[in-house]
Amino acid sequence: MGRGRPPNSEIRQRIVEILHYLQKEYGYNIYKIYSQIFPKVSMRVVYYHLNKGCELGIFEMEKVIIEGNYSWGNTAEKVFYTLGAKAMVVGVPEVTSFFEKKALEKHSNQRNNK
Repeated sequence: MGRGRPPNSEIRQRIVEILHYLQKEYGYNIYKIYSQIFPKVSMRVVYYHLNKGCELGIFEMEKVIIEGNYSWGNTAEKVFYTLGAKAMVVGVPEVTSFFEKKALEKHSNQRNNK
């Protein structure tokens, strides 16, 4: 067995599953959704795996938007991610049920608003 960390990661795979449903999203929103499904995670870990996934070809940075005038500074950078060529969706049940539940809520809300 080789030295160092293994190239695959449970956290990275869960992010792949989330991006499979979202198609394109920026890092902070990915973190917010991830933490709703799997509560014990830090933002730093999610960003680490997004960056590492980009290095491995699992994720791609689609675009960067710089927005401004926030309480913590003049600008903030939103990096949008998509699935890369090496991403493999395997179907994590927790992620699937989360997005199915969201779709049902959206459908129910639309029906109630009519």
